[in-house]
Amino acid sequence: MKEFGYQRASDVAGAVALLGAEPDARFLGGGTNLVDLMKAGVERPARLVDVRELPLGQVEPTPEGGLHVGATVTNAELAAHPEVRRRYPALAQAVLSGASGQLRNMATVGGNLLQRTRCGYFTDVTQPCNKRVPGSGCPAVEGEHHNHAILGATDHCVAVHPSDMAVALTAFDAVVHFEAADGAGELPLGDLYLPVGDTPHRETALPPGALVTGVTLPPAPAAANSRYRKVRERASYAFAIGSVAAALDVRDGVVRDARLALGAVASRPWRAVAAERVLTGAPATPQTYAAAADAELATARPLPRNAYKVDLVRNLVVAVLTELVEEATR
Repeated sequence: MKEFGYQRASDVAGAVALLGAEPDARFLGGGTNLVDLMKAGVERPARLVDVRELPLGQVEPTPEGGLHVGATVTNAELAAHPEVRRRYPALAQAVLSGASGQLRNMATVGGNLLQRTRCGYFTDVTQPCNKRVPGSGCPAVEGEHHNHAILGATDHCVAVHPSDMAVALTAFDAVVHFEAADGAGELPLGDLYLPVGDTPHRETALPPGALVTGVTLPPAPAAANSRYRKVRERASYAFAIGSVAAALDVRDGVVRDARLALGAVASRPWRAVAAERVLTGAPATPQTYAAAADAELATARPLPRNAYKVDLVRNLVVAVLTELVEEATR
């Protein structure tokens, strides 16, 4: 591991200033992703700016009826919060499915959103990778890609985003707040992650040196009837090969509101807009759920060894939506 400096920030403005003074610095939250990448030689920061003691560790109601989650709230605290469990249960389920208890106790909300892909070519510095070294190529296209993207990928990168939390937040129209050198700003979570295009090394729309300070969940009555389901290759401590965050508001047998996001299928959490259009106003039946899944997956472009994801995600969407409606009508 390359030698690095360390400094603890005492306030948000000071943290941003420290990073601005040293562009090769990185913010350190729980470190559950960054430190691993430093050990592998993928990340080589000159300095770590520790932000864990900043006053960003609260989950609070908003005047509009939503929730604001500070960036240094740990995953464990978020999943255990009674208002999160009551009003956005899919979010709590997503966090609990994301890692071991030890990691959840350390990992922070801000760090979770900004974690890097777990693609083996990205984490192996002996291999080419456009995300790590722009222009070097994407060996996953012809190589090992059984858990890679089927939506929104290009020949420049077929990696997937690893966050479970971000999938649920995407379904609930969360807004990310940040502090940059020129002041505070915010981005809808759906706009935070950039499309792959031919610049996969540019992952987010955050300004350079920006610090994520929190996430706001707007009020969403449908979110109380929500679920997160993750499929993985082993029962614990594994990243998804496919996941669904879904919320439904069904009245008189008709879908009045639908929220749907997919995970482990693209370089970013995938908001299933086409599926939501099919669901809204349609009968709450398995046939409708299947049609919605088919509409979303119509643009899927699987690689030779990950085509299984199309059927997996289709079946997952139908199963989760069916269970949500059955639960709501018991």
